[in-house]
Amino acid sequence: MSKHMAPDDDMPTEIDFSKGARGKFFQPGAKLNLPVYLDDQVQSRLAALADVKGVDFSVLVNNLLRKDIELIEIAR
Repeated sequence: MSKHMAPDDDMPTEIDFSKGARGKFFQPGAKLNLPVYLDDQVQSRLAALADVKGVDFSVLVNNLLRKDIELIEIAR
């Protein structure tokens, strides 16, 4: 282990970012698709329903969420 390494880690205690470029990979307006994690029972049920309907899992989930959003808007 080098003297520049933390005793319980493989990371150096200090990292030299002096040659780094801020914002090098920034893209204004970039769209991020956030992961959504479903409970196992919910995912299994929706996957089975998607199979029965013959649609892609993502299509089914998006359609259900759109309907829920519509109901929420109507209830306001």
